Parts: sequence; structure tokens; C-alpha cells
Amino acid sequence: MRGSVSSIKASAANARGAPKQISEPVVCGAVAAVEMAAIVTASALAYSLWLVRAADIFWPNYVLVTLFGALVAVNLFHAFRAYSFDVLTNATESLKRMTVAWSSVGVTLVAVSFFTKSSEDYSRTWSALWFLSGWMSLAVIRITVYLRSLAWVNEGRLTRDVAILGDTQVGARLVSYLRARGADGVRVVGVFRDGETGRSGKHDTEGGTFGIDRLVELVRRQAVDTVVIALPPEDETRILKAVQRLKSLPVDIRLCPGPISFHLERAAVSHLAHLPLLNVLDRPLAGWQSVIKQIEDRVLAALILLLISPVLAAIALLIKIDSPGPVLFRQQRYGFNNHLIEVLKFRTMRHDMRDETAEVLTRRNDPRVTRIGAILRKYSLDELPQFFNVLRGEMSIVGPRPHAISAKAAGTLYDDAVRDYAARHRVKPGITGWAQVNGWRGETETLDQIRQRVAHDLVYIENWSLGLDLKIILMTLVGGFTGKNAF
Repeated sequence: MRGSVSSIKASAANARGAPKQISEPVVCGAVAAVEMAAIVTASALAYSLWLVRAADIFWPNYVLVTLFGALVAVNLFHAFRAYSFDVLTNATESLKRMTVAWSSVGVTLVAVSFFTKSSEDYSRTWSALWFLSGWMSLAVIRITVYLRSLAWVNEGRLTRDVAILGDTQVGARLVSYLRARGADGVRVVGVFRDGETGRSGKHDTEGGTFGIDRLVELVRRQAVDTVVIALPPEDETRILKAVQRLKSLPVDIRLCPGPISFHLERAAVSHLAHLPLLNVLDRPLAGWQSVIKQIEDRVLAALILLLISPVLAAIALLIKIDSPGPVLFRQQRYGFNNHLIEVLKFRTMRHDMRDETAEVLTRRNDPRVTRIGAILRKYSLDELPQFFNVLRGEMSIVGPRPHAISAKAAGTLYDDAVRDYAARHRVKPGITGWAQVNGWRGETETLDQIRQRVAHDLVYIENWSLGLDLKIILMTLVGGFTGKNAF
């Protein structure tokens, strides 16, 4: 372990005067509390500047809407991950997420006032002042936190000093892994054997590794924040003995479950009947995420269908005039949890040449496509009836595109072409998706095309947020309906 001894000496020398480690949850919680107070204060300031002398103003109404706005803000800021510590310490990302979340609060309040017919009860000038002063206050808070985080980095308060207990192959691999990711705020103090004294071995350098006595000494000097036990997981006696020796010390103790841990980055721990278990994979869109997603889908789908109903009627009429057959094309495709759903589309092909299982994918200048169908496909207007699938709960507005059951890439079924293909069905399919707005749509002539699609779908599933959905919807509106692969 090159540098083990020198790093231990440096840590011990600086231990007594070292500043306390910053608690990320405390920082995030404090920022949330301060920002909610800033939102309420901004409302009160706007009221005092504009409405305090108005005789016909019923101030309790403004108090209620302010508290409601703060409540909406708390939930939306969390939904947009605006209180993640990684976000708070990144100025650009922090300001961007805060702006999107605060704008969403404003849109929500406007929508509520519209549907409750109460917009006339509140001053528009007060609303504008509240929104602008609120944004300025939030921006100042976030810039202050960012600048403070730079000082914390210089002070070493965001660096976690880690000691590895276990002169083993897993311990050596763990040291290499952590040191390669030094930018993540982890500093390896050294490697220690679980015996009292050190010994020379194939992993030792500069005089050999140290024993657990030396580790205890460093912990008492506050030179170690976390001890990772990297002993063989099957050696229960050694592990329990090490834990017993360390449990009385003010230090975080973690257990490395062995080589498998290097393949499970970011895995968390949960408890089942008080038994700690390593989380290999979480169900996507669970809990409040599922609720937010369903509200997003149903509300937006209903509003969009209301707005585009004249367009739908016009397209239906043109299809009937252009060629004989039904207006809608119904095709079975794989949906959530691999269940088959009946996806609705405007018919774009001659009815007598339809391909309900997509044995032959549509190609450029396909003779099966009608004149109106070619226009609909070019601008993706044939997908509009799928908003009814969203209302029925079979699809989402944003998600992996549903594929026909016999769709192939380079003559190979999608499920055979991509090992993780079925993982995209862990969420509902969508009308638009991350793959589509990044150009992965249209024909799949090569295996790489479908692999790229699936890779983008999995990135979306693993990183879902309301903000990502809104970003994809915006990208679709700006340029996602057309493109070189739309035909």
C-alpha cells in the first residue's frame, strides 16, 4: 500500500486541530428550512411594500396563499432534487433546479387560482413582487451555500478520512478503488490488520501495515472518520471481534461485503425484520414518485386532449377521405411488467397491407404508407391517440417507447439483441422518451441502434425525476416531432 504510513502520519499530525466534519443531511435540512422562511418573508415584504395601506385587502387570504405556496415549494423542491447535497455544492445545477422548481410553484398557484376562480381576489403586482423577490432570496441563499462549500473543501471538512481494516486482497482493491476516486471527497488514511501488531506482507510498504491498536489510537486522535472492515465475509468470528474492539469508539464502522460490492456501486442498505440487507436494485417510481408521475400523466393528458381535440377530428376526417378503412390502428405492444397493451395510433398504412405484429418495420418510401399517413408519420402526429392510452393508465407521457411484439433489429428480435431489454418494462411505456429526443428513433437496421435505445431508456428509468420529464417534454415540443429518422 504505497503511501499508507506517510498518510497515517500526516493525518495524526493534523488530527488535534482538525475542524469537525460537515453533516450533509444537516446542511440540506438547514437550507430547506431557511429557504421556506425566505419564501414567507418575501411574501410579507411584497405585501408591506404594495398592499399594507390598502383598505379593501383581506390580509388573512394572503397568509393562507403564502403558507400554501411554501407547502407546495417544499414538495416540488424535493421532487426536483433541489436539496441534494451534490446539487447544493454545484452553483450552476443548484440555481437551475431552484429556478425550475420555483417557477413550477408559480405555475401551480396560477393553475389553482384559475380553477378555483379566485385569481381576482389577489393583487397581480403583489404576486409578481413575491415571485421575483422570492427567486432573488433563494438565489442568494444558494450562492452563499456554494461559496461556503468551497471554504469547507479548503478546510478539509468535506473530506472523509477512511481507514481500511483488513490486509486482504479485498482491502487492497478497496484502497485502489477509493484513491482512484479521490475527487469524491475520500482520503485513505491507511490499511490495518485486525491483529494488535503489524507484519510484513505482499501488500505492505514502508515498514508494513499497522495493527488494530494503531487504528484505535488514530480514531481517538480524531484522524479517522470511517473504518471499513474488509475482512473475508465468511470469517464471522474475525469480523465480530473487530467490531467489538471498535464499537466503543466515536467513528463510523462499515462492512465491505466482499468483491461483489465493486459491482454494486451506489447500492444502499435496508432492513427486513431488523436484518440489514444490501439493496441491489430498487423498484423504480415507488412511493411519492409514483403519485407524482400519475398526477403528471393524467392532468397533462387531459389538458392536451382538450386542446388538440379539433386537430384529432381534422386528422380523422382526412384519413377517411384519403383511403378506406378505420381511422385508428390498434396494435399489441409490450407495456409495464411485460404485459401486452393495445396501443392506439392513427392509421397511416393501407388497411389491406397492415402489419399488426410489425414483422416488417416501416422503411423510407414504404409503399404501404398512404399519402396522409406519410405526413402524419413525418411529424409524429399518428401518435396523438396514445394520450387516450395515458388516460386509461396503460402508458405515460414520458417513458420508454412501446415496441411491437415482433420488432427486430438486423433480423434479431429486440429481446434477443439486448440482454437488458426487458428491464425497460419496469415502468410504463411513453409517448416520448429520452431515447427519442436524443435521436434514437425510426428504423433499427443495426444491433447498435436498438442497444443505444435501450441504454437511453435505462438511464431515464434510473434517473427519473419530474424535472427530467418536463425537460423531455420541452425537447419534444422544440424538435422531437420531426427529424431525419421520422418517416
